[in-house]
Amino acid sequence: MAQAIGKAVIGQGYRVIYREAHILLEEIADAALDGKRKEHMELLATVPLLIIDDLGMRKLGPTAAEELLEIVMRRYERASTLVTSNRPIDDWGKLLGDTAAVTAMLDRLLHHGHILKSGPRSWRTRLQAEPSAPEKQ
Repeated sequence: MAQAIGKAVIGQGYRVIYREAHILLEEIADAALDGKRKEHMELLATVPLLIIDDLGMRKLGPTAAEELLEIVMRRYERASTLVTSNRPIDDWGKLLGDTAAVTAMLDRLLHHGHILKSGPRSWRTRLQAEPSAPEKQ
């Protein structure tokens, strides 16, 4: 669903960055090692739509909450951010290991945001389980 939203936004002429959460955080760490963290964070802060996909699918590093909070704070009321996760929001503090940072991040995300729940089953599993429509001839 996040990819479809991203493609629709691109179709409207806007720039979009789509990253899985663990890749986004790896790229920030790599940029820091290369001395380009400031430029990379500026790009993440200013792109019209940033999609952070699959938060919680993989274990994240000890600075993940702080990095994500910085991104969200810099984007707050300036640009759109879409975050997907298979984990309930109530688990994010434990997941990221920093309840205070996650609380501040969620405060900003939810201020103008919406939560869309797709249910306990994966869209992929659900689509596979549905009988296909008969073909028209």
